[in-house]
Amino acid sequence: MNLTHSGAGGWLTIDLGAIDGNYRRLRGKVGDRTRVGAAVKADAYGLGVARVAPVLYEAGCRHFFVATVDEAIALRPLVAADAQVFQLNGPFQGCEADLKAAGITPVLNSPEQIAHWAALSRRTGSRSPCVIQIDSGMYRFGLDDRALTDAGDDLEALDIQLVMSHLACADEPQHGQNRSQRETFLARRKAVPAPLSSLAASSGIFLGPDYHFDLVRPGYALYGGNPTPGAPSPMLPVVTLQLRMIQERSIETGAAVGYSARFVASRPSRIATLAAGYADGVPRAAGGRTFAILPEKPDILLPVIGRVSMDCLALDITALGDLPLAPGTAFEFIGPLRPLDAVARDLDMIGYELLTGLSHRYHRDYIEKVK
Repeated sequence: MNLTHSGAGGWLTIDLGAIDGNYRRLRGKVGDRTRVGAAVKADAYGLGVARVAPVLYEAGCRHFFVATVDEAIALRPLVAADAQVFQLNGPFQGCEADLKAAGITPVLNSPEQIAHWAALSRRTGSRSPCVIQIDSGMYRFGLDDRALTDAGDDLEALDIQLVMSHLACADEPQHGQNRSQRETFLARRKAVPAPLSSLAASSGIFLGPDYHFDLVRPGYALYGGNPTPGAPSPMLPVVTLQLRMIQERSIETGAAVGYSARFVASRPSRIATLAAGYADGVPRAAGGRTFAILPEKPDILLPVIGRVSMDCLALDITALGDLPLAPGTAFEFIGPLRPLDAVARDLDMIGYELLTGLSHRYHRDYIEKVK
């Protein structure tokens, strides 16, 4: 990829056509009975919600999930009026009227949130649309049996459009908690009058039809992450990240590279300094854990060495021999040669964490969906 005319230290390519393709693959996976929504929280997992949400809408998505009030209000004008925007964390007290005015549907997770949303319904004289989240055993968000009882009459003041929960171990298909959470969800949702039910996100879709219910809520899988760890990914890759070389050095045996002298050369070495660091989403501890690849030499793994700095990192390119490299040469850090999930494993991270940490200092190039 030609980076010659960009002043950025890295080039992030986002394939919107692959996002469209992944949405359609998941829709085919669940069949016609189940609707497919999309989690676009955290700026569409760091990839740019303003570019991603319209692509998903065009692909048929009408249920969009974000985390915060501000995310919901920002998303609302990006999709047409027939799409619903759901705010997962639920509103803090005092934000209810703003959400209703913006046409946002909150996910209510506690008796307190339910009480405040019900109070808004009573003040305005109209039952306000919402979602109720059931705690099916993750002990994070949602209502258990006691909280459902405490919600009491307030539930009757609401227009409950969906009841949902979230699986803790969906990426481990054999884990017993998946079935126990499903059974708890089935039992507790009886207390909540709602036309639609939702339990599965990306990995939950691949647990089978028993987990699909009326609506699934994929996120990570849409953006090229593997929802089936340990098996080949069924999704199209979406992201390529290339980092550019600022300069290279030839060092002798015993020379130390970077902060804290964590890397000491055991041989004469050729070291490239790349223009990305922890301010760009490359963890400070990446040295000795992961690699980059020169696309022209795809079989050679080039290790990141030493401590990653705020704005740069060091790459051992000794294995390239005497191959000449010009300043600005691009190395692949994530992409076809270095899949997202493989890089995340190297870094003792998950791909979600890696994606959402990608900096806006990278030049972003969007590959448009073919019409």
